[in-house]
Amino acid sequence: MQNRINTLFETKKRDILSVYFTAGFPRLNDTAEIIQELEKNGVGLIEIGIPFSDPTADGPTIQRSSETALKNGMNVKLLFDQLRNIRETVKIPLIMMGYINPVLQFGVEDFCKKCHEVGIDGLILPDLPLEEFESHYKEIFQRNNLHNILLITPQTSEARIRQIDEASGGFIYMVSSAATTGAGKKVEDFHRDYFERIQQMNLKNPRLIGFGISDRATFANACHYASGAIIGSAFIKALQTGAMLKDSIQEFVKSIRDTE
Repeated sequence: MQNRINTLFETKKRDILSVYFTAGFPRLNDTAEIIQELEKNGVGLIEIGIPFSDPTADGPTIQRSSETALKNGMNVKLLFDQLRNIRETVKIPLIMMGYINPVLQFGVEDFCKKCHEVGIDGLILPDLPLEEFESHYKEIFQRNNLHNILLITPQTSEARIRQIDEASGGFIYMVSSAATTGAGKKVEDFHRDYFERIQQMNLKNPRLIGFGISDRATFANACHYASGAIIGSAFIKALQTGAMLKDSIQEFVKSIRDTE
């Protein structure tokens, strides 16, 4: 069976909206409902955040959501339980994003098997070096039809970007800046020269831009340079402030772009 991530990028090459949220936030058992509502409202790809006690690359909004989720009782085993029947209702690609420690504690092989069982299509583990992945885990990922989604930043050298492109099979996560995650940067603050430089490299993999995408303007700007964009902190803020989960999600997606 072809990986759903590949199918998405083959059928929809532009304006893909990917949304990140922290599993177990705002309430412990919201995970499945958030995923279902995001798909209903036209989101193309979902990144499910695995809460971690020391999320060094995340901005304050995601850090706080991670702390809340852990206090709520979220853990990897429970997350897999919550996702057990998700493919009965959800068709779009699902990715798990987090740090390598919880995956190592669960056991990489067991973790990847569970991902395959529940219908996860890829993993984003920013602190797993490419070389370590290729020498220790690549075969495990392949056996379970999982893509390892790799990140590039404005500081990543052309040689390294080419290496990452060669090693990738789903899409490349293009970090818009060297800062931590978080909404609030203005469109004009984005690295246009960096975006244009990557465009001109003619990489084989599609790209999604993340970090600092927070509204319709920043989403549209990112889509000019890539296949789409990833929104995290702004969505978590919307979940935090909204009274009704369903209404908050519908209003948020509409604020980014008209639903399909």
